[in-house]
Amino acid sequence: MSMIENEYDVVIAGVGPAGSSVALNVAKMGFKVLAAEKRQEIGSPKRCGEGLSKSALERMGIELDEKWVCNTIWGATVYAPNGRFVRIDYKGPEGWIIERKIFDKELAKKAARTGAKIVAKTDVLGVERKGKFLNVKLKTREEIIDVKTKILVAADGVESKVPRMLGMDTTLKLIDIASAVQFEMANVDVDSKRIEIYFGNETAPGGYVWIFPKGKDTANVGIGVRKPFARLTAYEYLKRFVEGRKNLKDGSIIEVNTGGVPVGGLMKNMVLNNFLVVGDAAHQVNPIHGGGIAEAYVAGKIAGNVIVKALEDEDYSAKKLSLYNKIWWDERGKKLEKILKLRHVVEKLKDEDLNWLVDYLRGEDLVALAEASGMEKLKFILMKKPKLISLARKLF
Repeated sequence: MSMIENEYDVVIAGVGPAGSSVALNVAKMGFKVLAAEKRQEIGSPKRCGEGLSKSALERMGIELDEKWVCNTIWGATVYAPNGRFVRIDYKGPEGWIIERKIFDKELAKKAARTGAKIVAKTDVLGVERKGKFLNVKLKTREEIIDVKTKILVAADGVESKVPRMLGMDTTLKLIDIASAVQFEMANVDVDSKRIEIYFGNETAPGGYVWIFPKGKDTANVGIGVRKPFARLTAYEYLKRFVEGRKNLKDGSIIEVNTGGVPVGGLMKNMVLNNFLVVGDAAHQVNPIHGGGIAEAYVAGKIAGNVIVKALEDEDYSAKKLSLYNKIWWDERGKKLEKILKLRHVVEKLKDEDLNWLVDYLRGEDLVALAEASGMEKLKFILMKKPKLISLARKLF
């Protein structure tokens, strides 16, 4: 007997933070929800540095749970190409390094406890319209089953295929996707209370290197690079970085994760009749640091609330669902668009410019820039250097 029934109010493809958020917010209102994850284990493989800031957790509306916390972070150090750095020191804990394999499962469990049906190892093979509804063809380990639904949600990540099945183009330009590799390392000498970020066109062209400590002598050491800036693969750049540092080179690599991270390509329209796209699949990621956990979860909450209203009104049209576009762009999209503009400026800076900026930026300035609130100061600083004036004007 199949665990999946033949009809649901909402079917969700993907059970990451976005999919679990949609499932939770729709199921808690009494609607019948199925959330299907194509991988055999929710939360694995992880494609994430596993950092979660205090402000991100607050936006998500989730309480801290020691089950998924590995380490507490009290500060950060950001390095220029020449080795000079800017320190960010917080008065209290400002974030955590988490274990995504536990975190994602806990989000899925929370959705399941509200009544959503969660199934792993279940992939979407196809979608076709049937009058006012959609027919979703699912492949489980045992069978292929047709499921009728009023609304389908694509939350299936950066490699999302479901939107294409309905004619929505979510293709990213090459420059808007970072190629990322991460080593989880043991027996390394790191400051367990601080994250470290390294910029430089030789170190991580079009991106950065991160060291996120998961404990006293363990850390996620990762990199994101982008074409056309990168000449080598992300793996080659990361290997070179690790081998060039005494505190890392003798460590052990206990896990390797790879994947793409959308850092642009924000979508003006994320809906069709009976359909929405959320999370990485909709490129809802911070374009500067690539963080997407909170963005996905918040977008899922917005989408879930819009879906509930559509179900209550029995109106599954694109016009009805487009309220999701409006709310998301008002609450998050406009800010991320400003951060994307900042990314376009930063990626044009040479190493000598990055080294020069260290003399003018303080820790709080970097925090503000990551949230789009420090643009004015950066414009003012760049205007000090004649050859950067034209670049500074792009921030106006």
